[in-house]
Amino acid sequence: MCDLFVEKALLAEQEGRKIVVETKSFISPSPMRDFENALGQYILYRDILQLASKNYKIYLAIRDTVFDTFFQRKSIQAVVKLQQIEFIVFNNEREKITLWIN
Repeated sequence: MCDLFVEKALLAEQEGRKIVVETKSFISPSPMRDFENALGQYILYRDILQLASKNYKIYLAIRDTVFDTFFQRKSIQAVVKLQQIEFIVFNNEREKITLWIN
């Protein structure tokens, strides 16, 4: 990925599986607003892929600093679990994936 900081969707293959990666920056003054937008897009893309019978798995890609702070809130963790969100957590400076969360 050339610029992980930019919000974008990426089609790729991970160990022979087709995946869609939706990268979100979470840089607005309100992380909750960013989460609302990211969650809505994630659910919409997931449902469209499922309805189209596409064999893709969707991941929400976020920076490790956002994951280690905002996504550790109990309320956010509860929503993530309820919506079965899958993550790719990355370090933006090193441009390295640090976690795959299924």
